[in-house]
Amino acid sequence: MVRWADIPESLQNNFKKRTSPFDSTPWVEAPRLADARIAIITTAAIHRIDDRPFTGHEGDYRVIPGDIDNSELAMTHSSVNFDRSAYQQDVNVCFPLKHMRALMDAGEIGSVANWHYSFMGSTNPTRMETGAKEVSKLLLGDNVDLALLIPV
Repeated sequence: MVRWADIPESLQNNFKKRTSPFDSTPWVEAPRLADARIAIITTAAIHRIDDRPFTGHEGDYRVIPGDIDNSELAMTHSSVNFDRSAYQQDVNVCFPLKHMRALMDAGEIGSVANWHYSFMGSTNPTRMETGAKEVSKLLLGDNVDLALLIPV
């Protein structure tokens, strides 16, 4: 991984011009993990096998039920740079629902959300903004305290 200090100053300045800080930082106190309700959000373009596949880079998302079996999942990520071999061996690499259930059963986390969400990661983030705002409302409606983000 590249460290900020290793990036030439001219490139650092270029990056700083393209980003702007948030007007405020809405920090909240996180619950203890043993009390938290957690949802998974992945950018691996995972969806139910009977759901519409991801096409192009539209910025939309898919809803995945919390009680789904891994055999009912598919991946339609379209980036030529994306290596699917790990997903093909174990879906938990990109969508660790089995591990979340195990953590809940062990009392390490409070509960697993009823619904989880997937985006196509090789999409311009500005195209995901509408979907991300919708997902944030859905997370609140499911009483989610924490989201486990799995970037791909």
